Amino acid sequence: MRERQARQESLRAQEFEAFVAGAGGRLLHAAALLTAEPPGAAPEAERLLVRALARTRADWARLRGDDPYEHTRQALALRFARTGRRHRRPRGGLLGVLTPQERLVLVLRLHEGIAEEQVAAGLGLPVERVRALHTRAMATVLSSLARGPAQPPRGERGETDTAESAHEPA
Repeated sequence: MRERQARQESLRAQEFEAFVAGAGGRLLHAAALLTAEPPGAAPEAERLLVRALARTRADWARLRGDDPYEHTRQALALRFARTGRRHRRPRGGLLGVLTPQERLVLVLRLHEGIAEEQVAAGLGLPVERVRALHTRAMATVLSSLARGPAQPPRGERGETDTAESAHEPA
């Protein structure tokens, strides 16, 4: 009896390790987007992901037939939502200007491709609230992109057109 349980646990551990090997990179990228940290140096994202994976591992035996990626993504989103106030300070990068809730909705909708209704149900929010957060986040990101480093007109960069230089006094 103990041998059988040990074999089952060993098999579960191998399945979980294979899942993490296959999905860990994408989940870490999603966590880094949520925390607005650069992908190479994202300690908060790593902590967030480790906690979500720990939850998935604890539930692994009960996940038969369920999608472990979906389970982990949901755990990641809920953990981030609960600890969102830790991530309020402005950060660098395009998503760093968003509030944690806007970032969460944007990552779930655009990066993960989840429908508004599913995001709303998963986060316990009305669909209208998710829609409003998504719209506001997109407007903020797009305005940040529009304000990006403006290219000065050609003459202000020190480059001169041959026709212009021919008419300028020496």
